[in-house]
Amino acid sequence: MRKDFLPFSPPYIGEKEIAEVVDSLRSGWITTGPKTKRFEQEFTAFTGTPAALALSSCTAALHTALVVAGIGPGDEVITTPITFTATVAVIEHVGAKPVLVDIQPDTMNIDPVLVAAAVTEKTRAVIPVHYGGHPCDLDALQAICDEHNLLLVEDAAHAISAKYKGRMIGSGSNPAAFSFYATKNLTTAEGGMLTGEPAMIEKAAIYSLHGMNRDAWKRNDKTGSWRYDIVTPGAKYNMTDIQAAMGLQQIKKLDKMQARRREIVGMYREALEPLGVFDLPVERADCESAWHLFPIRIKPGALKISRDEFIEAMRVRNIGTSVHFIPVHTFTYYREKYGFKDEDFPIAFRESERLVSLPLHPGLTDEDVGDVVGAVEEIL
Repeated sequence: MRKDFLPFSPPYIGEKEIAEVVDSLRSGWITTGPKTKRFEQEFTAFTGTPAALALSSCTAALHTALVVAGIGPGDEVITTPITFTATVAVIEHVGAKPVLVDIQPDTMNIDPVLVAAAVTEKTRAVIPVHYGGHPCDLDALQAICDEHNLLLVEDAAHAISAKYKGRMIGSGSNPAAFSFYATKNLTTAEGGMLTGEPAMIEKAAIYSLHGMNRDAWKRNDKTGSWRYDIVTPGAKYNMTDIQAAMGLQQIKKLDKMQARRREIVGMYREALEPLGVFDLPVERADCESAWHLFPIRIKPGALKISRDEFIEAMRVRNIGTSVHFIPVHTFTYYREKYGFKDEDFPIAFRESERLVSLPLHPGLTDEDVGDVVGAVEEIL
């Protein structure tokens, strides 16, 4: 058994990130400024997106996309119950109604057939989540949105570097929201990015900083002016240069970090598949997963202990795990407001009850992976 605890997904930070952050601190400019703009430019080049806006979180990006699109009270937005609560909360924040539909059992992504069936005259948008980094069926979802004149907003919190039919997630003209939270494939400690058409990004930039028509950098540098106007009651969602400093170094090594994730996935597959106890995550032939997560599902009846007991047995053996996710429809707020029941989303509920996410991050050594597998085998 390991002597020290193996965290589920710590940030993968090196000396270059630290030096870049220190450079920002010494520069005298620590809020939104030149490094944030550089990070946006480099992210645009990496993903091939038309335009990008660095923000304080993926939640901020999702919320801003809905606000800029004019979605509000009386509108409906279709999304999935297998996601972090933020995806659904932003729909509530704009006063719209979240409409949940069930998932596909292989990828655990939203089912386009059920999305089509859920469209009503009040539907304004669809928010698919690229679960674990595996792309949703974007062609099918876009066809539904085109038919009904709906906005497609991708929750790409897990999906930086993922590809759908050879296209990088975020490269389309529709809005996509990325997360740079501490556990993500690329981190800025906290932070996010909204991508899409330049006209939408321009409006989003105004909303994301109090509705001001000039940001602090434009007002306070040598050529700036102190005057500004408020053109809409906006939010405070801007990314800082301290955060962007980390992102500038993280994006340089993202391909290398992704390659290591794929190596770890391969080791897990080779060791766990022969055990016959778990359903392992899939990768469809037309997709390239970002492998943000490695969620295994315990086969029904395969163990004499529960999923929760399995997680505790891993913890006792100094292996950190997690569960992605507790379905949104099981939370008190949504049950009480919308009357959701477990049987409303049978696949999502069934699969969530047997989920366990194993450690997956580029800092894992081969020995660490061996310890994870060894702990699993010992429990079995």
